[in-house]
Amino acid sequence: MKRERRTYTLEFKAQMVKLYENGKPRMDIISEYDLTPSALDKWVKKSQASGSFKEKDNRTPEENELIKLRKENQRLLMENDILKQAALIIGRK
Repeated sequence: MKRERRTYTLEFKAQMVKLYENGKPRMDIISEYDLTPSALDKWVKKSQASGSFKEKDNRTPEENELIKLRKENQRLLMENDILKQAALIIGRK
């Protein structure tokens, strides 16, 4: 049976990480709060890496650059399409 996707507040995530860091066994936290092991592991990892649970705060510089380049590429493709359409319109006159 597939588990329905749940969302947790930043405060709740911080509390779970604090419990883990203060020595409470991982399996106890998972069973007591009905969490998935991967969710708790991800929260601990993100908290230790940057102190934030937000995805954009945990990106590597390479990931940020890739996102920036993809946006720029999309903008340039749109500009190119506009210029092609303008050339067609001017060519008809």
